[in-house]
Amino acid sequence: MTLLDRLEKSLGRFAIPGLIRYVVALNALVFILITINPDYASALELDPAAVLRGEVWRLASWIFIPDTMSMFWILFYLLFTWWIGEMLESNWGAFRLNAYYFLGMIFCIASALLFGTSGGNFFLNLSLFLAVASLAPNFEIMLFMILPVKMKWVALFSLIVPVGYLVAGPLAVKMMVVMCLGNYLIFFGPAFLRSRIENRRTNERKSRFKEASDPQAGTMHRCEACGKTEVSDPDADFRVAADGKEYCMAHLPSKHV
Repeated sequence: MTLLDRLEKSLGRFAIPGLIRYVVALNALVFILITINPDYASALELDPAAVLRGEVWRLASWIFIPDTMSMFWILFYLLFTWWIGEMLESNWGAFRLNAYYFLGMIFCIASALLFGTSGGNFFLNLSLFLAVASLAPNFEIMLFMILPVKMKWVALFSLIVPVGYLVAGPLAVKMMVVMCLGNYLIFFGPAFLRSRIENRRTNERKSRFKEASDPQAGTMHRCEACGKTEVSDPDADFRVAADGKEYCMAHLPSKHV
């Protein structure tokens, strides 16, 4: 039983079913409030200095600021976030989704307090999408309600921004990217490493089996013309010809080295 299984057994009753639905609903409400009064956003942002002054509500309120303030894109954003939440909860259950989301929040808050930046809602929502893409990489979505695209390709495209930050950003930004995607790395990193290790071991076993079953494997000499080796004919003599290839004496070209 994993640590998460033990936590779910003891704390599962405290999980919030439909967590992402509430987040989406409050995103919609905040969108309306900011549209009416743009200054409202400044009271909700994750501002470390303001938090230290006692404005502790900012530790949670920042997740309700939508990634977009476009009247056109907000509907897509809300529906897509809702759908991602439903996908994860149906696969994981409420407790694991809660643990994943709140762990992502904690890492983003820690990044803001330590490095002065957290990336806002972008990285937290990105971690949700990467989780869905990892669980169902070949699932097709209708991009812009028109173009069918597999989740894994959309996920790779969505990584352009964080990879750019990791390559060209200052140290604080690099650390922010790693921390704000820390929930994804913790949930999926170990399984990814185990998969790579197992694949390598499998390939090594296949290679050893091939060598063991191949009568030509492990030989030092092989005639380019007839395939004879020192294993198949221990008395054979081999020479390298001018073309750089090895032949037995019976098939050695007239000009050789």
